[in-house]
Amino acid sequence: MDMPELKRPDFKGFNINEELFRKYIRILKLARTPTREEFTKIGLVAAIGIFIIGLIGFLLYEIMLLA
Repeated sequence: MDMPELKRPDFKGFNINEELFRKYIRILKLARTPTREEFTKIGLVAAIGIFIIGLIGFLLYEIMLLA
């Protein structure tokens, strides 16, 4: 019993746009690591956002228990 021959996938639709790739490289070259102050502010804003979302969820949970 012969095994059927497997077809190779067609990647014609996945051509890499060279100009777009160059734009991504340019942006990555401009990127830099944040300073300690910037990193601290980002962390603080993220923590406040997580706290607010948690508080909203907790309040909704308590309201649902009272209903």
